[in-house]
Amino acid sequence: MASSVATSSLISLDTIRAAAARIAGVAVRTPLVRAPFAGVAGPGMGREIWLKAESLQPIGSFKLRGAANRILQLAPDEIARGVITFSSGNHAQGVAYAAREVGAKAVIVMPSNAPAIKRAATLALGAEIVEVGVASTERLAKSDELVAKYGYVVIPPYDDEAVIAGQGTCGLEIVEELPDVDLVLSPVSGGGLLSGVAAAVRQLRPSAMVVGVEPELAGDAAESFRKGEIVTWPAELTSRTIADGLRTQSVGVRNFAHIQAFVDRIITVSVAEIRAAMRAVAAATRLVPEPSGAVTTAALLFHAHELPEYRKAVAIVSGGNVAPEMLADVLLER
Repeated sequence: MASSVATSSLISLDTIRAAAARIAGVAVRTPLVRAPFAGVAGPGMGREIWLKAESLQPIGSFKLRGAANRILQLAPDEIARGVITFSSGNHAQGVAYAAREVGAKAVIVMPSNAPAIKRAATLALGAEIVEVGVASTERLAKSDELVAKYGYVVIPPYDDEAVIAGQGTCGLEIVEELPDVDLVLSPVSGGGLLSGVAAAVRQLRPSAMVVGVEPELAGDAAESFRKGEIVTWPAELTSRTIADGLRTQSVGVRNFAHIQAFVDRIITVSVAEIRAAMRAVAAATRLVPEPSGAVTTAALLFHAHELPEYRKAVAIVSGGNVAPEMLADVLLER
């Protein structure tokens, strides 16, 4: 399926800047943390790598940006109806957190294989969880059913202009803090973060390159980019990856339009590379990335031959909500 979104409807810088002002009291402006990975970047290498620490958001993920931008624009009658979304965990927490800020009920349709740590955090924020199977289609169907029954307002996880603009504030901050950035790497699943970041970065700094990164076990976005049309992977394939935040079966239509307009390439990384990148990030910066948040570092460490030349690169650590047992297993692995 080719993207049907007109170029004229792509998110503008003014829209992203308005989102930044709107969410300033809810999401935080996260730091860029220098990562001197030995043999890759640092003194004497002629290259610098910085990590955009979205793991330091109040919910441990960038997802708060888009959810807050969407929810903070709701009318009073919409807030009274309550909100609903479908998510494996990080967007769920973003919606629950932002809904709590405005006093709205939040209902989350969550797959049965969502990490327990994300499920518990979502419940702690006061949301109601409705569990379904692992397929994205099951989540969407249940959400539609509940909207029809109760009138909830849907807060989409990625294929939504307000959500894209909210995620774009991450790219806005990157260029404001590092104006001469050459390369920005973003994880890609449904495409909310990549599309928003790419729109902000390329409109502020047209010479910068933007690269999407995803697990090879859930490589639908890379295939879509290569073919020039949206490709859907079955849930039994995308659910194989340890990067639970990147298991979406296809990119969104609006997201793909932005990706085609602003993204230079999408590459994939292996499970072993993701795990090694998690260890490298923790050792070099003391940040704790979840697997989804480590894919960009994996690309820098293991796929330099697929990346453009750069002097200053920023890898977005999209989240840090990793199960303690997985983190221990990864850190202790030889």
